[in-house]
Amino acid sequence: MLSRQDSRLVSTLRTNHFYSYLKYLNNRRKKEILYYKRLKELHNIMKNHAMNTFFQPILKLNSGETIGYEVLNRPAVTNLFTDTEMFYDFIGQSNQVFLFECFCRNLSLRRFIDRFKENIQQRTSLLFINIHPNVLLDSNYHSGETLQLLSGLGIEPNQVVFELTERSAVTEFTLFEKVLSNYRSQGFRIAIDDVGSGYNSLKTLIYLKPEFIKLDKSLIQNIDQNIEQQQLVKLIIEYAKQSSTEIIAEGIERMEELDYIREQGVHYGQGYALGKPNEEVIPGRIP
Repeated sequence: MLSRQDSRLVSTLRTNHFYSYLKYLNNRRKKEILYYKRLKELHNIMKNHAMNTFFQPILKLNSGETIGYEVLNRPAVTNLFTDTEMFYDFIGQSNQVFLFECFCRNLSLRRFIDRFKENIQQRTSLLFINIHPNVLLDSNYHSGETLQLLSGLGIEPNQVVFELTERSAVTEFTLFEKVLSNYRSQGFRIAIDDVGSGYNSLKTLIYLKPEFIKLDKSLIQNIDQNIEQQQLVKLIIEYAKQSSTEIIAEGIERMEELDYIREQGVHYGQGYALGKPNEEVIPGRIP
């Protein structure tokens, strides 16, 4: 038999275990309630088109010409989504990725047409649209629907660049190559974003053979002062030359950074020094 002291200890342990379990259930319930509240908020955002759309210019560095725009969609700040990163993290963890990506694609294209000024150069600019790699692999994502939408808006498929973030790892390379070949045959082009951010290997570049490589801003910031960044960028530039790929440097904020990457032969640039994201489609300029 257990002594009185041992019995008390066992009783205490059981009580503590019971309360720990109740606490676990309560926390799980709170998380589930928060999830469904955020899910409802997301559906309301899509239903009401409650997203702010911005266009950031991409410039040809040897001439200053604006060759295209990256489309950035941002939700309004709410109690449930206090910042943009939280919003997109939630979508990535939900089962709404496909639905939301299609919504954003359509919104981006329509707002570009609605907002561009009466300028032929802008009207035929490239449009860089962020898209999750898994969406292109989804059998429900029919390229024919995109073509139909583009035709209705008067946008050519060769103006659209699907921007795939390197932060979302691609694992089915053989399958992905076939899918991208299908899109390319229709005129679409591919850019790999965040290159050099450390989230994925350069294997992505080798297999997917993108038309554009977008250097992550972490590689560009203060590159004029950092030998390690310079060495890595030079390697990527050399690869781009061998593979006939064009490079876009993101996050250019200082003239010293701009001067350095131009000297190295980087084709295009994007960043606050060249043009901030704007709700109107406004060309950038080299300071």
